Amino acid sequence: MNAKRYRALAILTCIGMFLVLIAGALVTNTDSGRGCGTDWPLCNGKFIPAYTVESLIEYSHRLISGGVGMLVLASFIATLVLYRKEKEPIVYASGAGLFTLLQALLGAAAVIWPTTPPVLALHFGISILAFMFTLLLVIWTYRKKRGTEADKPLTAIPRPVFWFSLFILVYSYCVVYLGAYVRHTDSGGGCEGWPLCNGEFVPDLHGATLYVFMHRVAAAVLFVLVGLLTLYFNRVSQGHPGLRKEMTATFVLICCQVLSGALLTATMRNDDWFIFTSILHNMIVSALFGILCDFMIRAWKWREGRPQA
Repeated sequence: MNAKRYRALAILTCIGMFLVLIAGALVTNTDSGRGCGTDWPLCNGKFIPAYTVESLIEYSHRLISGGVGMLVLASFIATLVLYRKEKEPIVYASGAGLFTLLQALLGAAAVIWPTTPPVLALHFGISILAFMFTLLLVIWTYRKKRGTEADKPLTAIPRPVFWFSLFILVYSYCVVYLGAYVRHTDSGGGCEGWPLCNGEFVPDLHGATLYVFMHRVAAAVLFVLVGLLTLYFNRVSQGHPGLRKEMTATFVLICCQVLSGALLTATMRNDDWFIFTSILHNMIVSALFGILCDFMIRAWKWREGRPQA
């Protein structure tokens, strides 16, 4: 395998992992998690299950996940063969493998044993980490193609950029987890209307309303944090054109995420549209998380005071 084929394999794996996220969201939003009963890896005791919409959705998710698992394994082996002396791709390929395995085990456990909403929300959190590592691997392959000097900024990046972006990344994961918890507790209807909740700036906080309101406030804070990081980095980013584009993309994605959240609320009572808007919401936040992570890694790699290779 040469570098071009390796890059194609990495892209295919990333696309596959993205499809896993979409399929998982479809399972959740159609309540198809029990479409195969409590059997795993079989579906209702059969290799090819009887046709029902729920079993078809759930079993398709399993088949996609299994196929992508093989792609992740192939990417890991190819990385060891071609780039065993390169630390960065080894970390990305290993991370993708680890979280893909955890995702599969947690998914199997959720089918076989009764599982609480916090654990189901964690399943999505692990899935988004698996996707993130495959995306980082794809980005690395293109930087490898261009060469280290093409990636290196003209001036070192101030250390606060790294620490600020790291804090936002960790915080964004908490926001993602809280959103998944809202979905798995069927709390989405706790707030009618947007941006107000049940017509109030601060509603009565109990039950589903509390969960949704917490998620909205956390998402609003995330929007402000990303906006502040964007403004700060634009002030200190002379000599970092590539990172400026990435930071701009991050801000555009957080804006899209906020708007998709509003759209999600508007379609809450329409089952068909709600499935689409829920998947869209998950797709945007997955891309946002992956690009923000890459920005943080590059801010660390080229930070002030770090010896450069």
